[in-house]
Amino acid sequence: MHFDFIDLRLFIAVVEAGSITAGADRACLSLASASARIRGLEQQAGVQLLTRNSRGVHPTTAGECLLHHARQLLQQTARLQGEMSEYAQNACELRIIANTVATAAFLPELLADFLVLHPQMKIVLEEMPSTAIAQAVIEQTADIGIVADHADTRGLQRYPFRDDKLVVVIPHDHPLSAQTSVTFPQALSYDFIGLARDSALQQHLSQQALRLGRAIRFRAQVNSVEVICRMVGRGAGIAIVPHEIARHLPANRLHFIALAEPWAVRQLAIVVRQFALLPLPAQQLVTFLRQQA
Repeated sequence: MHFDFIDLRLFIAVVEAGSITAGADRACLSLASASARIRGLEQQAGVQLLTRNSRGVHPTTAGECLLHHARQLLQQTARLQGEMSEYAQNACELRIIANTVATAAFLPELLADFLVLHPQMKIVLEEMPSTAIAQAVIEQTADIGIVADHADTRGLQRYPFRDDKLVVVIPHDHPLSAQTSVTFPQALSYDFIGLARDSALQQHLSQQALRLGRAIRFRAQVNSVEVICRMVGRGAGIAIVPHEIARHLPANRLHFIALAEPWAVRQLAIVVRQFALLPLPAQQLVTFLRQQA
């Protein structure tokens, strides 16, 4: 039997999506091409690999077996490519997806130090909400993820990384300045300066507001916590930001108050699909980050 990697990647995508149409889209193939490739796989195997019904497709017992080995083959191939890159002149590229605080506060210096130690490597760092990060790692569109503890990480290996807490930032003369803590519903009574809509943190805060049947009243949305704090210091509104970022900013016009919500204290974790099958450079980065945790 001969299986090519395009067929194996397609089969994994179809099973994970539960649909040939969605799997074809993930694999960047037309539906007709994907259907023909799936039929070809079944003909080579001499057995049905998928059951089809109105709810989508599901692997048969033979399909489950192929899925298991296909994942292992692709993971081992990725690891081989990563290890060979150690000896090649071309740099190996690692993709890391992290939430707002990890991207802005924890990772820049750590990744810089790692790159100094490994000059042959390149890193692509992207920001996403924690829930999307976990899904991206599961779907193997990222090597490593850094997520907050509200993310569903079932099916992933998880390693403790750092702790962070969200705080309310107000001007010194704000009505809340006499309080040592404030609840989210209390904060929602005031105008906000927030991050852009596509920010992982902003999406998280908006979801928390929706659970209360409320909406955040934005006076402005900007692209960095530093700009938020500068605007808050001028009295334009209040904000909720990661303490780890805010504590490094000038605070002469600002007052930080604890956010009295269980979700305000967050444990961040490194997540990978399976450490032992990661490319060697990704294993080295995970080990490095764990040592610095």
